[in-house]
Parts: sequence; structure tokens; C-alpha cells
Amino acid sequence: MATTDTSREKKTERSLLITMAIVVACVAVIAVIGFVFMNKPADIIEGQVEGTTVRISGKMPGRVMEFFVEEGDTVHAGDTLVHIHSSIVDAQLTQAEAMKEVAQAQNRKVDAGTRKQIVKAAYDLVQQAAAAVTITEKTYNRMENLYNQGVISEQKRDEAKAAYDAAVAAKGAAESQYSLAKAGAQKEDKESTAAMVSAAGGNVAQVEAVLEDSYLTAPFDGTIDQIYPQEGELVMMGAPIMSLLRTDKRWITFNVREELLKDLPMGKKITVMIPALGEKEIEAEIYYIRDMGSYATWHSTKAAGSWDSRTFEIKARPTEHVDGLRPGMSIIYK
Repeated sequence: MATTDTSREKKTERSLLITMAIVVACVAVIAVIGFVFMNKPADIIEGQVEGTTVRISGKMPGRVMEFFVEEGDTVHAGDTLVHIHSSIVDAQLTQAEAMKEVAQAQNRKVDAGTRKQIVKAAYDLVQQAAAAVTITEKTYNRMENLYNQGVISEQKRDEAKAAYDAAVAAKGAAESQYSLAKAGAQKEDKESTAAMVSAAGGNVAQVEAVLEDSYLTAPFDGTIDQIYPQEGELVMMGAPIMSLLRTDKRWITFNVREELLKDLPMGKKITVMIPALGEKEIEAEIYYIRDMGSYATWHSTKAAGSWDSRTFEIKARPTEHVDGLRPGMSIIYK
């Protein structure tokens, strides 16, 4: 009886072992078949949408008086964004304008020439010199005749000649002074005052150019991305006031290992999926490929049978406008 029970237990164990062996063999066969015939999953590359963002800043330091936009607003080129006031720059403009008035007054004075009284006095001296020439000339002629007649000595005749020559020289000097008085200031003086006026005008224009930035405007169509200061705060020259996101410039950026570059040449059109737009698929054209450097190298973990792989950055532009496409959205490329 005991022998029969032992035999039955052995048969049962043998049956279980055979069944387990068959199950294991079936699982192994199914796994091999699945490994051989199942499709390899496609490589998925994830990237994101990028856009051009410009920081709006000005040349004028001052206080933020008023914002005309808020974050998220859509603006067009030329729209006024913010008003910045600077009492210092206003004072500089007043000073520059005053200096310009001084230079212009000096220039007008030089252009007006010599006073009329001085010109009249110089003219009178010319007339006096001319009269002296006439008298001394007549005296000399008389002395010459008397000398020829032997009435006077040669010395008397020479004295009359010297007096005549001196009168002629004095007349020439008087005429030169009269000409200078009529001509007014020298050419160099006129050029100097004209240059002063030009320099003063340049100072005014420089301050006015700074004051133009008291009202900053949008350089292009876009969306106000971020505003940095608050109304009433002081800002320095060149400090960013806000950032403007350009609406007409969008591109896609993703990184790939170098062994995938053969399938992504320059100019190729690819199809990517935008999860944020309801998994919408769009077409984009590759226009930029750049090595990201050694810091982005995929290092091999095996001593043999593998190699290090560098990473490349790829950029692509959508081939047509996509509504709702915003920077920061993820993209999927298979």
C-alpha cells in the first residue's frame, strides 16, 4: 500500500516538472518570436519652440512715470510703451539751449561788423590825409619851380618833397584803416563764432536725442513678455525696462546624437508634432546644424564595442504660419 502511494507521488511530480518545462519552453519561443518579428519602436526626439525676445531699454536715466502696456499685451511697431522722466536731462537741455543763444548772439555781433562811429572816424582820417596830400603836393610843386629858377636852395626843395611823401604815406595808412573798419571782423573770427554756434547746436541735438527716449516705443510687432521695474522706480541708462517677444519669428530647436545626422541634412523638411496644440503635426525645414561641444558628448560605458557620440543642435523653421504656436512649447519628432 505504501509502495503504491510513493509511486503515485513520483508520477505527479514528474507530470508537474514536464508541464513546467513545456510552459517555460513556450514562453521562450514566444519571446524569441516577439523579439524577431516585432517592429523596433521609432526613436523619439523632443525639442521646443523658440522665439526672438528683445529687451527694451533707453539712453536716458530717470524715473518710470507711466506704463502704457501690460504683460501679455500685443503691440505694433511704433506703439508707445513707457514714459520715463528725468529732471537732470531737462536741465541739461535748458543749459544747452542757453549756450546756443550766447553763441548765436556772438556770431550776430561779428557778422554786424564794426560800429558805424568807428567807420565814420576812419573815413574822416582818410579825408584829412587826402587834404594833406593835396597841400603838400602843391607846396612841393612850387618849391620845385623856385628851385629851378634858382630862388631857393636844394634843401628847401627836398624838405617840401619829404613832406609830400609823408602825406602820401599817411593817406595810404588811413585808407587801410578805413578798409578794415568797413570789412568788420577778420575771416578767422567769423569762422570761429560760426563754429561755436555749430558746436552749441550739436550739444542741444545731443540732449534732445536723449530726451527722445523719455517715451520708448515698440521696434516691431510683438507681445510684451515681461516688465521689470514698477511705476515710480528709478532706472539707469541702458537698464532693461521690458522684454518684447517678436510675433513673426518662430523656430524649433532639438538636440540629436551624431549618428542621426545622416537622416537630418540641411534643408530637409521634417514633420513634427506639437502636443500643446492637440498633437497637431506641422512641417518644418532644417536651416541650422551646430556641434554643441565636448560638454554635450555621450560617453561610452563599455570598454569595447561602443564609442563616444557627440551631440548636435538642430534648428528648423515652420514652412507656414501656425496659429497658437508659442515659445516654450514642446515638439516631438519621430
